[in-house]
Amino acid sequence: MIYKDFQGMKLSALGMGAMRLPVIGGEDAQIDEAAAKEMVAYAMEHGINYYDTAWGYHGGNSELVMGRLLKEYPRESFYLASKFPGYDLANMPKVEEIFEKQLEKCQVDYFDFYLFHNVCEMNIDEYLNEEHGIYDYLMEQKQNGRIKHLGFSAHGSYDIMKRFLEAYGDSMEFCQIQLNYLDWTLQEAKEKVELLKEYHIPVWVMEPVRGGMLANIKEESAAALKELRPEETSVAWAFRFLQTISEVTVTLSGMSNYEQLKENIQTYETEKPLNEEEMKAILDVADLMIKGTAVPCTACHYCTSHCPQGLDIPTLLSLYNEHSVTGGGFIAPMMIGTMPEEKRPGACVGCRSCEAVCPQQIKISETLADFVAKLG
Repeated sequence: MIYKDFQGMKLSALGMGAMRLPVIGGEDAQIDEAAAKEMVAYAMEHGINYYDTAWGYHGGNSELVMGRLLKEYPRESFYLASKFPGYDLANMPKVEEIFEKQLEKCQVDYFDFYLFHNVCEMNIDEYLNEEHGIYDYLMEQKQNGRIKHLGFSAHGSYDIMKRFLEAYGDSMEFCQIQLNYLDWTLQEAKEKVELLKEYHIPVWVMEPVRGGMLANIKEESAAALKELRPEETSVAWAFRFLQTISEVTVTLSGMSNYEQLKENIQTYETEKPLNEEEMKAILDVADLMIKGTAVPCTACHYCTSHCPQGLDIPTLLSLYNEHSVTGGGFIAPMMIGTMPEEKRPGACVGCRSCEAVCPQQIKISETLADFVAKLG
């Protein structure tokens, strides 16, 4: 196992995420605890020492199961991370109640790592609202030794991350972002890594294979990568990309079965960063994936000055691309949900004034109508 230095500790470069544990009968809330126990045992035996759970994973059962499974091992043999569930605004006034319950569920006296969960457009105002006392309470728990290291995870835009960092950046020790070779450009992950670098905050990775999407790339793309590294699988390529980014400390993988775990651990027995030619090849694969389904918006903003509804068309098209390229997911619906009704895709009146000035000749009105249909 590769280990990374973090404040005098050696963290396994591969961490076990507990969001996609094996389940029974396809029911997300019904974790197959026997199978999960076998996976944790194998992970511990093969050097994984970082385990990541959260309040809402598996319908609230992830913390319970991980608590029971990790209880069998010496507390000093693993690092445990959980998160304050600010993705649900109803939780904002309940930081003390939830934190105490999380310690109880996980059967620990402290969390090695604790995060503000999913900082995004939907919750940034409430996370920064001092009346909730979230930041003050978590800093107090850190001072009391019940949180060893405090950080945040973010699915929001670059601007939202920057706003959070301007408020709390001096106290953040790590940040967990969605990072993979597809999101390097699609989700501005490259710019987000640079932003965190400015604050001297190391990167924790979530969604390294985009929920399994990068494990099943097109045959011609897989063949092109095989020519460069015949021994590597498509999944290994995704991890090698991350090993190339020096700011990355821990990469979390939500492995849902024993075979995935074994394969990923095998990859992390060695560090094999990509060379320049290989990096170009993997980013070319990403470009093909994006170009195959995305509209070619360059965010020139010519369209916005001609929209009678005042829609932020480049942002809407960016979200459309995110939703289309990845086949759905929660990011676009979540961000659209934060917008006023009159600024959402459905507010387009189809006048085509924007299309008359679009250098890329995008059929914007049709695209926004398709977006409404995709969002249901």
